Amino acid sequence: MASYTLNINNKKLKVEAEPDTPLLWVLRDELNMTGTKFGCGKALCGACTVHLNGTPIRSCSMPVSAIREAKITTIEGIANGSTLHAVQQAWIDEDVPQCGYCQSGQIMSAVALLSKNPKPTDADIDAAMSGNICRCGTYVRIRKAIHRAAKSMK
Repeated sequence: MASYTLNINNKKLKVEAEPDTPLLWVLRDELNMTGTKFGCGKALCGACTVHLNGTPIRSCSMPVSAIREAKITTIEGIANGSTLHAVQQAWIDEDVPQCGYCQSGQIMSAVALLSKNPKPTDADIDAAMSGNICRCGTYVRIRKAIHRAAKSMK
């Protein structure tokens, strides 16, 4: 067991974990941040997506020992107080979720896309979101919501 100080959602948090413990389990089990979901456990579905220094990563395959001084942002950290992030609001406005299970990972990937590309094309969106699987097939609504968020962020 080792002690780690992690920068999560702009807060320094101390945790105890085995070095090979995936970040996902530290977030969910140690810090009670349950917005990030477990999907496949093999970094294939995207349900566990968080940001590492602004880049989307799969937290199910990232050992806590590899985090070091990096800034982690979870779904709980993208809103500005009680004001939703533009992507979150667009998700609501476009009625994106069906079962909702994959949506936090989808939103995290969309936020990362828009931070790097504020005017994405459909092809840009498809490429950026290709690692996120939605078993309900809400891809058309996801794309529409990303376009809506992009317009509202101008």
